[in-house]
Parts: sequence; structure tokens; C-alpha cells
Amino acid sequence: MSVRRNRYLQLDVFARTAGGGNPVGVVIGADGWSDAAMQRLAAWTELVETTFVLEPDSPEADYRLRLFTPSREIAFAAHPSLGSARAVLETGFRKARDSRLVQQCDVGLITIRLHEDDGDEALFLRAPDASVRERGFDAHPLLAEALGDRAPGRLAPALMDGGRRWWVAELADERSLRDWHPDHDAIRRLAEATDSMGLCAFARCGNPDFELAVRALAGGAGITEDPASGAANGLVAAWLREAEPDGPLARGYRVSQGREIGRDARLVLRIERDGIWVGGRAFTVIDGHVSWSDTAHG
Repeated sequence: MSVRRNRYLQLDVFARTAGGGNPVGVVIGADGWSDAAMQRLAAWTELVETTFVLEPDSPEADYRLRLFTPSREIAFAAHPSLGSARAVLETGFRKARDSRLVQQCDVGLITIRLHEDDGDEALFLRAPDASVRERGFDAHPLLAEALGDRAPGRLAPALMDGGRRWWVAELADERSLRDWHPDHDAIRRLAEATDSMGLCAFARCGNPDFELAVRALAGGAGITEDPASGAANGLVAAWLREAEPDGPLARGYRVSQGREIGRDARLVLRIERDGIWVGGRAFTVIDGHVSWSDTAHG
């Protein structure tokens, strides 16, 4: 039996303080791990995602990242990518070049930038390019059931595709969003019928700390609600840029997410000429080592 011992960090991503965001586990230097060993560890941690940092294949990349849910490998997700970038920097696996890291994963090369945010270092990821697959309240027969009795906002719903696929829908106001008790079975049916993650609902806010409140109802991923979803927020930003290119949010905004499930995540969206950047802080909560065998029950 071969047992591998690697540096392991568990981080909280998009948190204002540790405990308020979305966790990810990161194994550093996982070259030589088998696919089966990675999947077994991801199932054992029971985190939404566990990632594995490896040497890159591409000369343009600083590292390669593989991402696993408890049940399968996925091509890309934003909060695990940002948490992994923080782990790469903190462990010294790689240093930033011109305040940037380049991550290689199954959707290609992802650029991650370092910025100051109220005195703390925040990480920003360039979201994959997105496209509108469907739009309108009649875009799918299951959409109305998923939205239930919620009054709509000014924009129609849309099915957005970019790294992940999400339905995005604006609700009338922040209270309508936060007080909502969604029909998770209806959202799961919509997700399964459209090969999507689920429904990301958002509302505009008059709060001085954030301009949008978001709830990511991820029935397609087997969970009811994601406390902080960078991919979903990137697609909301893409829809706002498409539908309101001259609107008040066209250059970026701040997001509150997760309060309905006991978190208090804060994301920052920057809409720039070169794309949409999703960012926030990431805190290391656990820093140690993982010992893991190559074979099950070894």
C-alpha cells in the first residue's frame, strides 16, 4: 500500500471574515495521485469542491488545477479556483508574476489577479466568456414553476452559458429575494431538463455596502443553495452587460450572498474591456497535511 502525504489547506472564499463564505479543500503538489484517489478524498471531505494543484502542462500556466465534487470531476468553478490560488501563494508553490497567476484547468487558462480591498489582498478571476442560450419568461416550460410566485424585476430571465450553465432571473426587490422559500424540486427539474446548475436569482439593492443580493439555487449540483458562487455571479454580470450595456451596473458592483443559509459572503464584480472579473477575499482556516492511500480501504 502506498500512502501519499501532501500539504493540505482548507480555505473560506468570498468571506469578509473566516466562516462567512464558501469552503474549499486544496491538496498541494498532487502529481502522481490517481484519479480514483482524488475522487475518494473529495468524497471523504464532503466539501462542495476539493482541488488538486499540479505542475502545469502549458508553458503559459503557473500550475494546473483539477477540481472534484464528492461525486465527480468538474471542468471549472470560480470559488475553488480563487481558494486554490490563495493556497498556491501561501505555500510558496508559485509566486505571482506582475500580480498575476495563470491557472490551467479543463476549460483552458484562467488568469487570476491580486488587488487590494480595504487594506486586504483580494483575488480576482477572469470569468470564462459567456453566451446567452435562451431568454424570456417563456424560454422553457419549467421556468415559471421554478420562479413560483416571485414578482420579476426589470430584466427577463436568461439561460447563460460560460464555464458553467445557470438560469439567471431578476426579482422585484431585495425583500422578495431574501424572504423567498424556493421550490427546490421545481428548480432541480428545470436544471435537469436544461443541463444547468440551477437558478441564480438576484435583486438590486439600496444598501451602501452592496448593489446586488444573490441566491444561487443549485439543484443541478445536488444541493439546495450555494453560499457564494463565483461562476453564477459571473453569469449574472454577463447578462447585465448584455441587457443593460449603459446601465448603472455596467462597470461593476458588489454582491451580498448566503445570508439565507447562515453565511455572509461578499463578492466584487468588475466589468472591464477585457472581460468580467469575479473577486473577493480568501482566508486559510486549516493548514496541515493529508495522508491518503492510492487504494480504497488501504
